Amino acid sequence: MVVPSPHRGSTCENGISTSLSTGNGVSERRTSRRLQKLQSQKAVPVCYKEDPVDNIEERVGRKKAKVGKQRNQNSTSVVEPIVVDNKTREDNDVVFGPKNDGCHVAAMSVGLTEVAETSAKGEKSAYALVTDTLRTFNKHYLLCVQEEERRGQQAEAHRKTTKGSNCEKGNAPEKNISRRPDLKAIKQMRQTNAVLYPKKQIGSIPGIDIGHQFFSRAEMVVVGFHSHWLNGIDYIGETAKKDYPHYTLPVAIVIVISGQYEDDLDNCEDVVYTGQGGNDLLGRKHQINDQVMRGGNLGLKNCMKQNVPIRVVRGHQSKSSYVGKVYTYDGLYQVVDYWAEKGISGYTVYKFQLKRFKGQPLLTTSQVQFINGRIPNSISEIRGLVCKDISGGQEDIPIPATNLVDDPPVAPTGYKYFTRLQLAKGLRLPKNLSAPGCGCKDGCIDPNRCACAKLNGSDFPYVYMKRFGGRLVEPKDIVFECGPNCGCPPECVNRTSQRGIRFRLEVFKTPNKGWGVRSWDPIPSGSPVCEYIGVLRKTDELDSAVENYYVFDIDCLQTMKGLDGRQRRLRDVSIPAHMDETGDDKSESIPEFCIDAFSSGNVTRYINHSCQPNLFVQCVLSEHHNIKLARIVLFAADNIPPLQELSYDYAYDVDSVVGPDGKTRRIACYCGAPDCRKRLL
Repeated sequence: MVVPSPHRGSTCENGISTSLSTGNGVSERRTSRRLQKLQSQKAVPVCYKEDPVDNIEERVGRKKAKVGKQRNQNSTSVVEPIVVDNKTREDNDVVFGPKNDGCHVAAMSVGLTEVAETSAKGEKSAYALVTDTLRTFNKHYLLCVQEEERRGQQAEAHRKTTKGSNCEKGNAPEKNISRRPDLKAIKQMRQTNAVLYPKKQIGSIPGIDIGHQFFSRAEMVVVGFHSHWLNGIDYIGETAKKDYPHYTLPVAIVIVISGQYEDDLDNCEDVVYTGQGGNDLLGRKHQINDQVMRGGNLGLKNCMKQNVPIRVVRGHQSKSSYVGKVYTYDGLYQVVDYWAEKGISGYTVYKFQLKRFKGQPLLTTSQVQFINGRIPNSISEIRGLVCKDISGGQEDIPIPATNLVDDPPVAPTGYKYFTRLQLAKGLRLPKNLSAPGCGCKDGCIDPNRCACAKLNGSDFPYVYMKRFGGRLVEPKDIVFECGPNCGCPPECVNRTSQRGIRFRLEVFKTPNKGWGVRSWDPIPSGSPVCEYIGVLRKTDELDSAVENYYVFDIDCLQTMKGLDGRQRRLRDVSIPAHMDETGDDKSESIPEFCIDAFSSGNVTRYINHSCQPNLFVQCVLSEHHNIKLARIVLFAADNIPPLQELSYDYAYDVDSVVGPDGKTRRIACYCGAPDCRKRLL
């Protein structure tokens, strides 16, 4: 676990998700021992040009939890739930879920993914459970993709040895991911009882607010929002009649509107939905047969008669999803009418008119916009632009800064931008830093032959996807990437984090939390977002009398050894013998080096804290194999939609820092996450 010092920052942001969940236990939160020097030394306030508030408590205290208020509003159900039970297998089990009471607390450490804090009942909130389930699915999905890649490579190798090869030298085998790894992931989660709500529920689903976006139908399946990855209508079948003696079954519970039927009419608040059946499944959207009144069609009809609410999901084209669409939950609707007519193709279709229940949050897809606003097409379209590129042309993609808060608006200042780590004056680095490297010439393909893959547990930590590039399958203690002494080309998948920033990032001023960072592009889970850049210093040479909120301890070694209350990730990676230069436990428990981004850094210095972040910290070794000097890279913990603020967990240990007056420093957290811990320190 790599933990930034409380010097690093104090702001929180409205992240809606926790770090990746591994189920390996509880992670202890703690503060670096270096910070305990603050107990006896008086801090000197520093004036930041980008933030006129000098007092840290005042700067943090002014941040308001807007998102928390929105979530309370969004979670209000239109229809009160009723608990029932159904044990049929054909139509899945049925239960009306209880409302989320919002009192459960869950949080994750920065580098680790285990739950750190829970409520008095020892339970997570519904939002955290949804997030954990989706992260589990993403992990299974990427592992299945990796398995299919291996299968394709083995088939290619077999073909070459048996029949020869006509491939050009240097070309890697074609990536074979045509066997629906998403469906394999669903199957694995069902076999391990990892589906969040295996019983169907009528009405709202706990932890899924209006505006929630699914990046595939498979995601809807694994959380229990929609039980089938293909059908447009999900319904409770007639086999559940014994559990519903007062209902006429079937009854529909959710529909997906994704433009699959040519007769659909979507006016957002009012929908004319074409029933299921008779459609050309080859994707041409034409009716080829008459529809009949049964199954989902009959379920919608019975919903009208019994006033049963329907969850409505809309699908839109999106490059961020491997299925080419993103699905947004738009709330509960009521079936108010139905009729049969001849459709555009001349076949009988059933039409169902649905009206949205009143009193729900505004639609997020009425103009096909994302929840936080419209994505600009170019920098010239940005409102409140104060800087076209904070990197001054150093990054391949410009990083604009916007300010709609201050009057007059000001740009972020007070530091020098760098894209590579700088060395402190007079710093002496350990000798023999260079890594031996692998002998792969045409790209790292075979993990049994690649020396770098062997360091990663005889496997590659990344999986390559043509649309998204390399993605980290799951967090590890340390990731060994190929370096300058390796024979593989720059596009090797095992150099994924070395390619710089590849998403269109924006630094923006928040009303109550200072500067923050968001992306114009969707960010798939497991994607590297940015590296923590600053000045590399010796930890014991920092001036502890100065309040520096941009210091990040490099404590990978301490985490891997479980020192000072840290808990390691249980992975196959271990410290190679030639790298394990262990001293006594007392000295080893204190990180030797840190990264100071106060006066020099990159965009990462503006990323805020959240108790439920959408990024996680990963230690990476590429140019050398000295764990004490590992690179600090932030990866996407979730599929992050555009314009959602990026955040990671600073993992401060509450009540761990004592001020010069002998009193415990107390800093409130205003990240606004559903499971916010309410305290940063």
